[in-house]
Amino acid sequence: QVQLVESGGGLVQAGGSLRLSCVASEMTSSGYTMGWFRQAPGEEREFVAAVRYSGHTYYADSVKGRFTISRDKAKNMVTLQMNSLKLEDTAIYYCAGGVPILSAIGTSSAYRHWGQGTQVTVSS
Repeated sequence: QVQLVESGGGLVQAGGSLRLSCVASEMTSSGYTMGWFRQAPGEEREFVAAVRYSGHTYYADSVKGRFTISRDKAKNMVTLQMNSLKLEDTAIYYCAGGVPILSAIGTSSAYRHWGQGTQVTVSS
């Protein structure tokens, strides 16, 4: 069973930057996609970004141009660089891993493995 461990997060002012990292406990297959979802209080978990083993990246419209996802296959690590943070980016961010088909890459139920979550709070 792959375990995902997140780090990063914290409190930042609007307009600032944060970096989240997630490490998988074991080597993953070539079909393994890693991504990030987030969940704000009272809201459903929503897709943020994902990166396939090939390096292809996918983003939610709300974070395009501000967030960058990258993957280091040698370290089994995925990183989410978040710039120009907004108040509405405040949420618990979860690392996810699995083998979703392309049409389901933004669907949380398509991912098998999840991290414990890390809080990101953006203040005014």
